[in-house]
Amino acid sequence: MKENKYDNEIFFQKYSQMLRSQKGLKGAGEWFELQKLLPDFQGKNVLDLGCGYGWHCKYAADSKASFVLGTDISQKMIETAKRINSAAQIDYRCIAMEDLDFPAATFDVVLSSLAFHYIKDFDPLVSSISKWIKQGGSFVFSVEHPVFTSYGTQDWYYDENGKILHFPVDNYYYEGSREAIFLGEKVIKYHRTLTTYLNTLLRHGFELQRIVEPQPPKEMMDLDGMKDEMRRPMMLLVSAVKK
Repeated sequence: MKENKYDNEIFFQKYSQMLRSQKGLKGAGEWFELQKLLPDFQGKNVLDLGCGYGWHCKYAADSKASFVLGTDISQKMIETAKRINSAAQIDYRCIAMEDLDFPAATFDVVLSSLAFHYIKDFDPLVSSISKWIKQGGSFVFSVEHPVFTSYGTQDWYYDENGKILHFPVDNYYYEGSREAIFLGEKVIKYHRTLTTYLNTLLRHGFELQRIVEPQPPKEMMDLDGMKDEMRRPMMLLVSAVKK
């Protein structure tokens, strides 16, 4: 059964308090780098997998996309997206991305922000995306970095006084499920290596364009805990083109 933690009321309320939930794209530290990877949206058909609050859908619509479909497994996410990020050319649909099906060459652009680490089977999903996207179309996504997901807890090691010592990296080559603590709640995520992420794209007909391990932007460095984010990569950004 596909996990849908975001429809848990307590978890959803905690998520709603995050900076990225309240301030949108400008509250997401990786946005300043992700934005550089995005193609020209004008006149394009766009699919956003795991759209959440719909911030990227609205950005695509504001950038003159012809049609934008945002999908998410969470009904609460979709309801919020419809309320705060609606536009005439945006359609939102509550469905797991693994259950989607479209005719070949339906979309010019496929996006996904911090969602693929919730997906158990990456290969068949990329195979589907390769079918749905037009030749020459763009595939851009962000995901939690394999260094960040490998050990599982996604927390630092601390000394007896609560001072950060280091970040644990272990069992890197053992791909599969991990039980992480996110917003104080247990969440199942899936770890896979950098090799798996990139070679899966190559195997399904994508040409890699850029790989980015985003650092916190200077304007966020004064936020609590942000300087520690320079000690290990938390996210991986990838842009590719369908050959």
